[in-house]
Amino acid sequence: MEGFRVVCDVHVRFADTDALGHVNNAVYLNYIEVARVRYLQEVLGRREVKDFGVILARAEVDYKSPAFHHETLRVGCRVESLGGSSMNMSYRVEEKETGRLVALAKTVLVAYDYALARPVRIPQDARERMEAFDGIA
Repeated sequence: MEGFRVVCDVHVRFADTDALGHVNNAVYLNYIEVARVRYLQEVLGRREVKDFGVILARAEVDYKSPAFHHETLRVGCRVESLGGSSMNMSYRVEEKETGRLVALAKTVLVAYDYALARPVRIPQDARERMEAFDGIA
């Protein structure tokens, strides 16, 4: 998937579909979460969710074509930009076999200290890893 170095496959389950037989719109947030967790594990070297140190502040999804049970979707994830405590991520969801564009998504994550219950600056080591990995200037 061009422009995305972190890509994962997600198999559409019957439970993901609605009465019309296509993937319910809310389920796409789960699919992009799978890619986001993979990104944080691979790029930042974090294994446990409690060690990610981020919270989801915003999500938007643009639906391009329906997905159906028994399809496999490829979800790409990357960091587009970094702020002081926030990061903007983008996602591309394609049907694996045909490459059909299914959805585009964006999220804003905020670095967060759970013990202090407040946002914090993105740690310098994490910033450097994401900048290097995704070519952010």
